[in-house]
Amino acid sequence: MPDTQHAGNFALLPLRTRTRGPAYTLPALPPNSSDLDVDPDSESYDPLDEVLSLFRANTFFRNFEIKGPADRLLIYGILFLSECLGRVKPAMGKKEAEKALLNTALDQFAIPGDASFPLNQAFEAPRDRQDAETLRQYAIMIGLLVRVTWLTDGRYLSQVRQELAMRLLARLYADGPSPSKWWLSFTKRKFMGKSL
Repeated sequence: MPDTQHAGNFALLPLRTRTRGPAYTLPALPPNSSDLDVDPDSESYDPLDEVLSLFRANTFFRNFEIKGPADRLLIYGILFLSECLGRVKPAMGKKEAEKALLNTALDQFAIPGDASFPLNQAFEAPRDRQDAETLRQYAIMIGLLVRVTWLTDGRYLSQVRQELAMRLLARLYADGPSPSKWWLSFTKRKFMGKSL
């Protein structure tokens, strides 16, 4: 992917998203298309569709060979989906699950280079101290102290987390008012033995 932007060795790929953020936005799905089953040949198919479609098979992997920067997004996405599934309980209604998933997506999270980031061996740390500080900059907006990650990969990961959470919610409640037992059966699985 020669024209793809990178933050460290993490690919910043285009997304089909309604969430504000730095990602290049792919075209929306055609009006009669389902967000639950996007054709991989569609111009609207994005890496998050791939994360969701490969999640269940990949959760059984203990090892994963990284062949390129896009694989790091796949790994991160699978780990995040595992975290989300752990927050949804079988008796939760859709609204309660939506709140839990959005809170998970918006929670403070470790990024590559943080000591608590579980995959630092596979992701490049910030180049220098200034980059590390940039990852944790704070800004004052409308009189409130709000944590803002100015470096693209932090905002990008936040956007990925929010979009994945909403797409997972749609799949969890596609068949009714309670979450899919089939999806929840993957709650205890740990991809590569890791968690975010």
